[in-house]
Amino acid sequence: MKKHRWLVRIALLGAMALVAAACAEEEEGPAVAPGAVDCAAVEFGCVEVGAGEPIKIAAEQTLTTPDAPLGNDQVNGLKLAIDYLDGALDGVPGQLLGHDVELIEADETCSAEGGTAAATELAADPNLVSVFGTTCTSAALGTSDAILGAKGILLISGSNTNPNLTAEGVHNDFYLRTAHNDKIQGAIVAEYVYNELGARTAATINDESPYADALAAVFRSVFESLGGEITTFEAVQSTDTEFKPVLTSIAQGKPDVLYYPDFAQVCGLVTAQAREVAGLKDTILMGSDGCASADALELAGDALDGWYRSGPDTSAFKQGDFYQNEMLPAYLEQFGVEAPLSVFHAHIWDAFYIWKAALDQVAVQNDDGSLTIPRTALKDAVYATSGYQGLTGTITCTPLGDCATDVIIGIFLGPDWPEANPDATPVYSDVKSLQEVSEAYGI
Repeated sequence: MKKHRWLVRIALLGAMALVAAACAEEEEGPAVAPGAVDCAAVEFGCVEVGAGEPIKIAAEQTLTTPDAPLGNDQVNGLKLAIDYLDGALDGVPGQLLGHDVELIEADETCSAEGGTAAATELAADPNLVSVFGTTCTSAALGTSDAILGAKGILLISGSNTNPNLTAEGVHNDFYLRTAHNDKIQGAIVAEYVYNELGARTAATINDESPYADALAAVFRSVFESLGGEITTFEAVQSTDTEFKPVLTSIAQGKPDVLYYPDFAQVCGLVTAQAREVAGLKDTILMGSDGCASADALELAGDALDGWYRSGPDTSAFKQGDFYQNEMLPAYLEQFGVEAPLSVFHAHIWDAFYIWKAALDQVAVQNDDGSLTIPRTALKDAVYATSGYQGLTGTITCTPLGDCATDVIIGIFLGPDWPEANPDATPVYSDVKSLQEVSEAYGI
């Protein structure tokens, strides 16, 4: 694996003294409006990047837990995006506005506690421009989004999908995402099992994460709206390893489908153990993109055959010339893997480049080679993104931070999953918008 001079990893251990951010003096330059930027007068002030100094950004992702493949995939996507700033994926990072880019990695451990620790340390750096993350909703909702937002630091996620992150009255103004809203995924999964597979009864299992809890709830709501019956819904812990008692209880209701949109360990072990419960032999097993991990496939073992999983349908953009001939080969070479770990490297690539377009618009290039970056203006410019042709599709950000408003969700059937076969294609896919789902199901 190649080592990059712009990569800095920070350890989130111990407490760190808070550093007060100083507002920059007025500088003349090509801002949004002609003239000087009075950083003392604008909300959240400005970031000053000195001549010859790097623009600092961070990847707040899960890096050490069983779900680390999902976080590492986004870190890899950011590295490639920075590499491509000079127009070539050659392992040599490009520059932004004549400045190097310093990428800090912070481990949010896929938990509220980890998100709080990571965001607190990141927010203490007055020179940090923006953060790309988190991997897990639990590390963002009411934790990282609030902590970073209080300092006017943008948080842009390529994998958070919980509906509450962009819900009216809950959404933080400095939070956006290029990942889909799980209102879309939950609705498409429910429609698929009801309309295509003929399921009329269903049970769900969710772990304690906000991601799994919300996605299972959306599925149940839509499935019942379609005429289906929920026989039971169970909650487990992501650290659990023995699920046969829960599965035996679920089997009493004889559900046609068991839906468990959890993370890797629960996904894999539930799949393996469900096939050992007599009453679930014929039950359809369905997971979602939290299961998108080689670890989940390994834990499932032979039970992988016939296991359904939903997730973004990436087959369309993966056929594109740029992805096939430039991005994918660079990914495989630079990170020493046989295939990308998930779709999220593509989502975070798009997040980086809509952020870059906004930065190009609002950053003031001063005569001495320094930059002045107004925080609120940068946020407003990202929110103004409309019709951007990204790697994964057209991106238009809503006032509540959803930038992937029309989403294609695919249903994959094991063992032919993208994590096991880079050329895997879904057995079913559908495209929906947030507005369409909300109007159809009142969610």
